Amino acid sequence: MALISPPAFATCDLCDVHKNDSSGQFRVLPPVFRDFGGVARFSGPVSTVKCFEDNSLVKVAVDSPGEGRVLVVDGGASLRRALVGGNLGAAAARNGWAGVVVDGCVRDVSELAQCSTGIRALAAMPLPTEKRQEGQRDVAIQIQGVWVYPGDWLYADEDGMVVMASPLKA
Repeated sequence: MALISPPAFATCDLCDVHKNDSSGQFRVLPPVFRDFGGVARFSGPVSTVKCFEDNSLVKVAVDSPGEGRVLVVDGGASLRRALVGGNLGAAAARNGWAGVVVDGCVRDVSELAQCSTGIRALAAMPLPTEKRQEGQRDVAIQIQGVWVYPGDWLYADEDGMVVMASPLKA
């Protein structure tokens, strides 16, 4: 597998530039997410899933071509069930997802650390979800009080995560 160079951005620099933005076009996710994936720095256009203790739509998403996108999962901040595990992390990496951000839990932590994709979540929880085929895909979601929309751009590095309405200019 070829090594991918990290994206040329720093969330601290983005925050310096946009610190007085009141338009809602620039948003910072709270520092409550832990890094579980094999890639610490990632970015890409956002695709969303809204679900609660049911990862059926997360599986559908990561089993589809990621094309460098970031899947942002509104799991309702549940700490009772894991929405992403080793199999889904491997699928996300295999299918070209730049990252997966879960407002909820993950499991199979050692397997996720081997995945060549970014994975952030609130905590680890060994209990899997139920499969009820419930949830919504590519809808506006709220993650820790911050709105995230399909098509936004998410930038994640060692300092945190920011969401922007449009990508950085090259």
